[in-house]
Amino acid sequence: MTDSQTARRTVLAAGAAALAGGTLAACGGGENKSATEPTGPQAPSAAASAPPSAPTGSAPQQAAKPLVDSSKVPVGGGTVLKEAKLVVTQPTAGSFRCFSAVCPHQGCLVNKVADGTIDCPCHGSRFQVADGAVTHGPATRGLEEKKIVVAPNGEISLA
Repeated sequence: MTDSQTARRTVLAAGAAALAGGTLAACGGGENKSATEPTGPQAPSAAASAPPSAPTGSAPQQAAKPLVDSSKVPVGGGTVLKEAKLVVTQPTAGSFRCFSAVCPHQGCLVNKVADGTIDCPCHGSRFQVADGAVTHGPATRGLEEKKIVVAPNGEISLA
């Protein structure tokens, strides 16, 4: 291989890498959501493709990994799922909600659900279990809601 061929391949590889990086950066958005970006925009697009296949059988239930059993989510409270970076709440009996566990203030993970609020340990922000809205700052935005499905056997999964 000649030096000019090697140089050409190096330039092409660098250009492809820059293009891929630019594409990824363009998908990111302007806010500091690095902790939630991979699951936010990708999850809804995956969820959007799941419902059309739901009438054909139980494939979506088999494909979706259960997050938690509904019996583990207390009424009026919730359960923080640290690994999934989610919090599942049950504001009233039989009504379940799911939110990102990433605090919109500075990206800390919420660590508990108590007295009707989802609490962030970093700066004291609190959010309502019913809708994820801010009840106490410094956060100025509520927690991002995620769509879930509660199976007949009580397993809760992302939709």
